[in-house]
Amino acid sequence: MSKAIILNENLEKASELDLPAGYSEINSHNLYLYVKSYLASLRANSAYTKTRSDVSGGGKKPWAQKGKGGARAGSMTSPLFTGGGKAHGATKRNYTQKINTKQKKLALAYALNEQANKNALFLVDKVELNSGKTKDAVNFLSKLNTKDTLIIVDSLDEKTYLAFRNLKKVNVITKKELNAYWLSVYNSVVIEKAVFENIVKEG
Repeated sequence: MSKAIILNENLEKASELDLPAGYSEINSHNLYLYVKSYLASLRANSAYTKTRSDVSGGGKKPWAQKGKGGARAGSMTSPLFTGGGKAHGATKRNYTQKINTKQKKLALAYALNEQANKNALFLVDKVELNSGKTKDAVNFLSKLNTKDTLIIVDSLDEKTYLAFRNLKKVNVITKKELNAYWLSVYNSVVIEKAVFENIVKEG
């Protein structure tokens, strides 16, 4: 059974907490489907090219149908000519990939379990830096000794936000922003106990 590591006020290991047994039985495909859906939703969907009906000109037949000795042509907007429209060009399309609520919850639980399997899921009482200074945030992270960190808080105050915002390898989000994608892209996760208990209860 996977275990989350509970840290004390000095960010030292105090104890461990078992994750629900069902988390280890979740299929990884649920995470794959969620991440695929999430990344698809971020696509700009702004690619657009003009076809022969969109480009200007083309009101007059370029040359006579017969007598020139070359191929016939009906309009200069044809993709065959410079300045003509694009044949089979990119157009706006719907990239949305539906995923149901149950799969979202399964993906989130699977991602949590994976972090716990790596001994990279940490629980703390509260993440709060009243000084608002980056050096204090660096000191906080150095105690974890991880490559990069996702910090999940119940509510984010301004001072804590200011302390962490300039650090590249850390991201502080609230429970409302949490999803399986964020959990899967970071090497370690720090969650406030109240938030973790809420996630387990809802899952």
